[in-house]
Amino acid sequence: MKSSAERQEKLPRPELQEENNMLKRYFNSQQRRKVSTRMKIKKHSVLPRLSVFRSNKYMSAQIIDDKKGVTIAGARDKSAETVGTQIATAAIKAGIKKIVFDRGSYQYHGRVKQLADAARKAGLKF
Repeated sequence: MKSSAERQEKLPRPELQEENNMLKRYFNSQQRRKVSTRMKIKKHSVLPRLSVFRSNKYMSAQIIDDKKGVTIAGARDKSAETVGTQIATAAIKAGIKKIVFDRGSYQYHGRVKQLADAARKAGLKF
């Protein structure tokens, strides 16, 4: 017979199950936002898209031509406003003035909004 300590080791801990469920819910909501954003962008597939990535330290943005599968311009910095102005100036040099904003799974709030506003001020239209 197994001792009670051996039986308890095999049983999953309830706090781990709850944490896994929370992670699943987070990734599901993240995936849902990402898919809904991309579906809206598919309507305007003629224009290149400005894709945003946000980490804890840095912001990065790329302008991507989906028809050719080519990255036209990119920028990365700690400040969202700096990235917005850099990406806008690089896009204007490449001859692009109109884009579609792809926020990915991020909400249009905080640093993502600052990047978009800075890009608009620098001359991009979306």
